[in-house]
Amino acid sequence: MSESESKQASRIYVRYSDDVEVVEPGEDALIQEVIAAMLKGMALTRPKHGRSVRPAHAKAHGLVKGELRVLEDLPPHLRQGLFSQAGTYAVVARLSHVPGDLDDDRKVSGPRGMAFKVLGVDGLGPMLPGHAGQTTQDFVLDTGKVFNASNVKSFLAQITPVENLAPRTPQAVKGAVSAVSLAANKGLHAVGADSSLLDFFGHPFLHPLGEPYYSQVPFRYGDSIAKLRVTPDSPALRSLKDARLDVKDFDGLRKEVVEFFRSNPAQFVVGIQLCTDLKRMPVEDANAEWSEEESPYQPVARLVFPAQDAYDPAMQDAVDEGMVFCPAHSLAAHRPLGGIMRARMAVYEAVGRARREQNGQPVKEPRGAGDLP
Repeated sequence: MSESESKQASRIYVRYSDDVEVVEPGEDALIQEVIAAMLKGMALTRPKHGRSVRPAHAKAHGLVKGELRVLEDLPPHLRQGLFSQAGTYAVVARLSHVPGDLDDDRKVSGPRGMAFKVLGVDGLGPMLPGHAGQTTQDFVLDTGKVFNASNVKSFLAQITPVENLAPRTPQAVKGAVSAVSLAANKGLHAVGADSSLLDFFGHPFLHPLGEPYYSQVPFRYGDSIAKLRVTPDSPALRSLKDARLDVKDFDGLRKEVVEFFRSNPAQFVVGIQLCTDLKRMPVEDANAEWSEEESPYQPVARLVFPAQDAYDPAMQDAVDEGMVFCPAHSLAAHRPLGGIMRARMAVYEAVGRARREQNGQPVKEPRGAGDLP
């Protein structure tokens, strides 16, 4: 064990218990309002696209198959849940942008998302209540380190105008908002600050495969509480870090991802950041950044994707249309925590069900690699 690993193993981590969550009065009603707002946004975009698209993470940049390889010889504090023993699991991943519309990549640059579904996790422990018999562990990630709202109430206040106005807003206007937000956030970054809200409207034009992705909000990590990060690791991916794109096509980001995977494999490091202090690393404030000096991310696995067609038509039907990447698809050992996660679990399931029903698309949740195209 290295000196750094020894230091991490000797840290005192907050032990998980049910009382780390504090549900605010009226939260269930607020979550129903969030669901209603999301469904309204989805209804407003439907006439434009001829089908219902996701009211968040609507546009996919890539759909890829690969493996999650849990590292060998992890220290005891990291051997939890999915990562309790070394092994290899089939994975399907979806790269996307965060907005709930199929925006023009030349004009609108929002934060990016990576969701990955780990298959065949049955046998590692019980699933969340209501999900017995499911066999996948889903992680939904974003390029922002923190969520752009602290709790469900503030999130509802943010999305209500967005869901009402964004579907009706011309791409040129969205592009202008994106450019102004990007410039403002660049100014903040120059003085050592950033705005998660400005980033939502104006993310830098970076390659989607060159950025790290974050869970943003915490989840149970067996005996502990954690956030998760996925970091580009293979040489070809690392060469994309901070690479500015000159996007010349409506689907320019997708073309970049497809072109990369046409001849390159990709490897990412999966890291876990464990909570050491509930006051400085709160569960219920999704906008609070956890200090990496106090608790650095520790590697637990690798995501490995071979070269492939990253937007294969069969994968479009099976993954983009037929699957839902939902935090509620989870082992009990990795139960999502905090108000935003409680909302996400309900919202993703309700909206995903409505989208599939409206599109006449049956549920196609895979149980193993053999269920993927």
